[in-house]
Amino acid sequence: MARIIFALLAGLCLAACGAGAAAPGGEPPRERLSEQEAEHREQEAQSSEEEEVMLKITIGDCVFTASFEDNSSAGEFRELLAKGPVTVEMEDYGGFEKVGPLGTTLTRNDTQITTQPGDVILYQGNQITLYYGTNTWNFTRLARIDDPTGLREILGEGNVSLTFSLG
Repeated sequence: MARIIFALLAGLCLAACGAGAAAPGGEPPRERLSEQEAEHREQEAQSSEEEEVMLKITIGDCVFTASFEDNSSAGEFRELLAKGPVTVEMEDYGGFEKVGPLGTTLTRNDTQITTQPGDVILYQGNQITLYYGTNTWNFTRLARIDDPTGLREILGEGNVSLTFSLG
């Protein structure tokens, strides 16, 4: 979408600038963007568009927003959610996380990390976990809830259904 908008704006700019002719109102001609500068501006527009996409996690009547990590796994998860929301039945594990089957396998980018409450983690490529405590292991972080206040209480004890979507 950013590419289309950029192309339209570039077309308008070229139409207004002409090929060295004075712009309307007698202003001097505007400088045309080099191909490299045009590509750079397009990449910046795409980056800011991607940054705006948030993960929405719905637990019962409560909704949390999370910021996606910058890795290929998070990108694949975002692509999956672009097709529609994903609901996962999650079980409590270890007194610090809820875990459930994602229903598909994503690329792993495992690194040794210590999780924090609100971390959304890909485990073994096909399990998704939501941490309300801490744990150190080789994981792939997909996202992090912006404000996990009350998360543990909202998740409750036992099994819970979570819906992941783009927001």
